[in-house]
Amino acid sequence: MQIARHNRHGRTGVDFARGESDEIIAETIGRFAADELRPRLREFEAARTVGESVRERFAALGFEALDIAEEAGGAGLGLLARVRTNRLLAEADAGAALALDRFAPAIYVIEAFGGVEPLKSLGMNLGQSDLRFALVTDPGAGDVAGVRVAGHVAWIPAAPADVLVGLGPQGAWVLKDGFAFEPVRGAALHAAGASAVRFDGTPILAWHDPMRAARALARIRIYYASLIWGVLSDAAGFSRSYALDRVAFGKPIAHHQALAFLIVDMYVAVARLGLLIEDAAMAIDAGEGRAVGAAAAAFVDAIEASRFVGPNGVQILGGHGFMRDFPVEKAMRDCRALGLLAGGCDSAREDAGAGLAATISERIAA
Repeated sequence: MQIARHNRHGRTGVDFARGESDEIIAETIGRFAADELRPRLREFEAARTVGESVRERFAALGFEALDIAEEAGGAGLGLLARVRTNRLLAEADAGAALALDRFAPAIYVIEAFGGVEPLKSLGMNLGQSDLRFALVTDPGAGDVAGVRVAGHVAWIPAAPADVLVGLGPQGAWVLKDGFAFEPVRGAALHAAGASAVRFDGTPILAWHDPMRAARALARIRIYYASLIWGVLSDAAGFSRSYALDRVAFGKPIAHHQALAFLIVDMYVAVARLGLLIEDAAMAIDAGEGRAVGAAAAAFVDAIEASRFVGPNGVQILGGHGFMRDFPVEKAMRDCRALGLLAGGCDSAREDAGAGLAATISERIAA
């Protein structure tokens, strides 16, 4: 999916060009998102779920387990393929993208700690189409007191699931019983569902390893960042098209300097975010030491970009921006909600800073 090259300073770089298989995946997923998700965006939002027929059609495409290891029944195409797929799905509806992926990002925790065997033992193969996973991440979620875990999470963007996975800074655990989902009213990502989760049970799997926890969190951050990327890409594109169509003072409002500059800045923010996400995904797939810091930095940039692109997309539409007839109000809600996941912005900023400091120290030592 990428070609390594050496620049004139001797350091290895990456070619972001896509191969034929990447283009096939993009075309297929893009068509599915445009035909199945976008036209029913408000329907799924009102129902707070994705229709079963849509789930079945998505599973039939063969991309459901895109980045799960082949030994566990997946396609084994890596995180880069996943983030590119997420972006296309999220351009149509980020909530639906979450609802359609019944494995991730919870499986990243199991894979980081236990490898392929726990994935296989939990039935993570394409033959069990009704098995669904949910993830909770908070400072205490990975702590196992004795042989039990207990706690309460006020909101996750998920409907009831069969397996609950917890991740904290020190470790992780997996529950198959001893937890309950309570539907709550969510402000965004409606198609994924919204639930409060209480858990009090004995894990079937539990681990204590801060380094593996950091690697799992890196994958999760990139997963959510790629959804934000898709949401912002759609918001920037839609608001640009609107500005080109709406005429004021004799010309499209996009031709007025203030809005023209704003539209360009929004485009640059989305393009920069995409490069950071793909670079971090490739670092994770390659097992590079900088991957944790790169993922944290990309997640921070996703959140910062959402604070710029989301509100300005609404602003360009003026009063129309707050109407449900247009998608930009939903884009602003969805990207803000995604930025609250995986520990939020502050913890990611700390990890990005630590990663940058480590990289600088390595270069000085070299």
